Amino acid sequence: MQNITIVKVGGKVVETPESLSELLSDFVKIPGLKILVHGGGRSATKIAEKLGVETKMVEGRRITDAETLDVVTMVYGGLVNKKIVASLQANGANAIGLTGADLNLIKAKKRPVKDIDYGFVGDVESVQVEELTALLNQNVVPVIAPLTHDGQGNMLNTNADTMASSLASALAPFFNVSLMYCFEKKGVLSNPNDDDAVISNLTKDLFKEYQQSGVINEGMIPKLDNGFTALSKGVAKVIITNTQGIASNDGSGTILSN
Repeated sequence: MQNITIVKVGGKVVETPESLSELLSDFVKIPGLKILVHGGGRSATKIAEKLGVETKMVEGRRITDAETLDVVTMVYGGLVNKKIVASLQANGANAIGLTGADLNLIKAKKRPVKDIDYGFVGDVESVQVEELTALLNQNVVPVIAPLTHDGQGNMLNTNADTMASSLASALAPFFNVSLMYCFEKKGVLSNPNDDDAVISNLTKDLFKEYQQSGVINEGMIPKLDNGFTALSKGVAKVIITNTQGIASNDGSGTILSN
């Protein structure tokens, strides 16, 4: 089986030109096939403000009404995606920027309303492995924005961590998949106030303990849920780390295990 590395990058790493540049120069050095999945929430919030579109968040998740959907489609699929693609080309990687709608790559359904109406938010239903594999076999590096479609002509805002996990899970039967979540911290922290308090190995049981005690909370919970889901579906390795962790490939950061 060929090795493939899927890197999801988000948080301040995407928004700061210096850290993004550092990440991309390290990303291209990863051996074997690779895919980059990116976020860009802070950029979307800034552009929305300039356009007079109010940003509504519930428990760290964006409510995507029709106006917000236009903004995130422009920002994620255009501004952020193409800047990353251009930077990768400058680093010698033949990259292509995609959303889930391109090549029917990732199809989703609009999230049903339960307690909260998230609006035009998609829950992933399927991944086109054949189309993705065809690109990878041509040494193309897919750069995937956190947008999907419903097959009826509608775009949907979709969590980038979930998209990375869904891609990794779909490719696991055909490749030896490593999934890396890259953000500004060195890994999952046992003490949120100490950047060096990295949990080097996190099992699902330990995750539940930390979650119940409040040590792991907010945005880290869905990230870890997605990571453990990927492991359960045959992904070989899941790591949460920062840009230095990607560069060193020495096991730094937090490694998830069942």
